[in-house]
Amino acid sequence: MNEGETDRRVVDGRFELESRLGGGGMGTVWRARDLLLHRYVAVKEVRPPDIDLAEYDPGAAEMLRQRVLREARALARVEHPNVVTIHHIVDGGEGTYPWLVMELVQGGSLADRLGQGPMAPAEAARLGCGVLDALRAAHEAGVQHRDVKPANVLLRTDGRPVLTDFGIAAIRDATALTATGSIIGTPDYMAPERVSGHSGGPAADLWSLAMMLYVAVEGHHPLRRGTTLATLAAVLQEEVPPPVRAGSLMPVLSCVLVRDPEARPDAGTVARMLAAAAAQPPAHGPGTTSYPLAPPVPPPLQTTDDMQAVPRRGRKPKRSPGVAVASSVVGVLLVGTLAWKVLPGGNDGNKGSAASSPGATGQTQQTSPSATSSGTSTKTTNLLTPNGIRTAIKAIEKETGRDSFGGITVYPDYVSADVMVKGSRTEYDNYTYRADDGVEKGIIQSTLGSGYEPVDVRDFQWDTVPALFTRAEKELKVKNPTFRYLVVQLPWKTFNTPAYMSVYLSDSYGTSGYLSATPRGKVTKVVPANG
Repeated sequence: MNEGETDRRVVDGRFELESRLGGGGMGTVWRARDLLLHRYVAVKEVRPPDIDLAEYDPGAAEMLRQRVLREARALARVEHPNVVTIHHIVDGGEGTYPWLVMELVQGGSLADRLGQGPMAPAEAARLGCGVLDALRAAHEAGVQHRDVKPANVLLRTDGRPVLTDFGIAAIRDATALTATGSIIGTPDYMAPERVSGHSGGPAADLWSLAMMLYVAVEGHHPLRRGTTLATLAAVLQEEVPPPVRAGSLMPVLSCVLVRDPEARPDAGTVARMLAAAAAQPPAHGPGTTSYPLAPPVPPPLQTTDDMQAVPRRGRKPKRSPGVAVASSVVGVLLVGTLAWKVLPGGNDGNKGSAASSPGATGQTQQTSPSATSSGTSTKTTNLLTPNGIRTAIKAIEKETGRDSFGGITVYPDYVSADVMVKGSRTEYDNYTYRADDGVEKGIIQSTLGSGYEPVDVRDFQWDTVPALFTRAEKELKVKNPTFRYLVVQLPWKTFNTPAYMSVYLSDSYGTSGYLSATPRGKVTKVVPANG
C-alpha cells in the first residue's frame, strides 16, 4: 500500500480509512470518515514492528494492548481544549490490537512546523503556554505525559497547540506497564531523572516542554548525539549550552533545564514566565531581550514565631553562565538561578542602572507620573518603589475593575499580575503593567493551584519595601547584584500559611538569594546566596 492511500478498509463497520497521516514503530495514524456521524476523525492503528509478536511473545503483545487501552483511559480523564479528544476505542480483546478514534487536528504537527525553520521566542512562548495548560490539566487528573516532543504536539489551523499521544502516560496508581530495563519515551526530550531510572513526576514533563522550546527557537537539539546511548549519556552528564536565539524565553529555559527536579519552578510559575515571554516585543539580535531575566519564584515558605513553618525542598543557587545542570540532587531551600543574564539596552550591570541601584529605592527619574502622598507627580524609571507598586496596582484595578489577585511579581520596569475573575476564587487572567504602555492583558487564563487562595494586596505595607531591599543588600551575600524583584505570595490554606512577600537579588553569574517578610514588612526568612 502506497503512503497516502488505502484500500478503503472500514474499521468496526463505521470508520472508513482514507489516507495515512503519519506513523512510527508502534503503528499508524489514519484520516478516516465516521460513516455514522458523517465527520472526519483520526484513527490510530496499533501495529508493532514485528507483526508476529502475538504468536511468539503473547505476553509482550498483551502488554502493548494494555498500554493502548491505558492511553485511551488517560485521554478520557483529561478534558481540555489543548488535549486531543478521544471519541471511541475498538478493542477485539486478548490477542488483538486496539484502534483509537480521536478528533482530527488538521494543522500538522510542531515537528512539521519546525521543519520550515526555527520559531521566534514570543511565538514559541505562546505555543508553550498552550502545551503547559494541557500538561497542567493532565497533572491535575493524575496523568503524566512522559513523551512531550514536537511530533506529539499537533497544531490547529489557527496555530493553537494540541497535545496528543498519551500512549506511555503514567497514571497515578497505575504505572506498572513499563518493561524493566526498557527505555519508554524519546531520549532527546527525556528528563535526567527518568534517564537515571526514576519514574519522574510532573517536573519531568516540564523539562521535556522546556527542551522542546529550546529546539523550537534554536533550530537544533543541544544534547542529541549520534546514538541513543550517547544521547542518554549527554542528558545525564552534560550541561545544556546557552542558546543564542532564545531571547525572552531565556528565564524559562534557565530555570527548568536543571537536573534536580526539585529545583525546577512549579507549573504555575512557569506559566507566568511564559506569559511574560510571549508578551515581549521582538529582540534586537540573537540572545537579547527587552527586560532582565529573573530566577524562578519559590513555593510558599515561611518560618517565624507566629507562623507555621512549611517544609519544602529546593536547591542551592548555581554559579553558571549557561543553563545550570546540577551534578547532584540536593535538598536545600529553593533559590532561583539567573542564567544567560542579559540586561536591557545592552546594560552591562553597572551600578548606575535602575535595576541595580542600591536598595531599589527609586532615586532616579521616572518615565511616567506616579502619585505621591502630597498629590504631586514625580518621575522614576523604577517600579520597585512604594509609589511604583501602588501606581501599577491602581492601574490594573482600574483597567480590570477587579481588586483580588492570584499573585503579583514586580520587576524594575514592569509588573506581572494574575487578576482573579469576578465571582471566582480560583480562575484568573494575567495582566502586565508598564509605565510607558499602561495595562495589557496577557494570554494566560488559568486557575490557582490546590489549596491556594487569592491575596488582598490592601494588607501590604509597600513603604517597607526599600528597607527590605536594604537588608537584602546586607544579608543575602550577593556582592554585585545586577537584578532584583519582588513577589507577592498567596495564602496557602493547606498548611495555614498566610500571604507574604519575598525580595530577590541576583548577579550576572546566577548567584542569588532572597528574604521573605509578612505583609507588614517583618522579615521571616533569610536565604543568602551561599544557601
